[in-house]
Amino acid sequence: MSMSFEAYMKDVVQPMREDLTRIGIQELRTPDEVAQQFESAKGTSLVVVNSVCGCAAGQCRPGVAQALQHDITPDHLFTVFAGQDKEATAKAREYFAPYPPSSPSIALMKDGELVHMIERHQIENRSASEIAADLTQAFERFCR
Repeated sequence: MSMSFEAYMKDVVQPMREDLTRIGIQELRTPDEVAQQFESAKGTSLVVVNSVCGCAAGQCRPGVAQALQHDITPDHLFTVFAGQDKEATAKAREYFAPYPPSSPSIALMKDGELVHMIERHQIENRSASEIAADLTQAFERFCR
């Protein structure tokens, strides 16, 4: 029995997508969706660049979930999936200049401008709680 690579990856990746979508984060799967949402979003937007790596599973996604329990949170919540929705991820990364591509990563935008960035190297050696604390401090600074 043979299974296509795309079908296999869909089955493997779906739970990783749901780690974020089940907590209310909107998944953007195409460049057009990214452009439409980013350009029309007023206020603050959290953008999670999701990934299949261990630091996404162990630190990034849990840290984001924990941070979203805070009293102050962004107005909009978005995610793109690096390596899966490649064109959407590339489009999202255009808004993160001057930061190089990094996955996982977490961006906070205000009125379409990047105001806070957490790159992979700031995720992989920190706990979910440390990432959540970093995010909640950014929420308090930019989301009021």
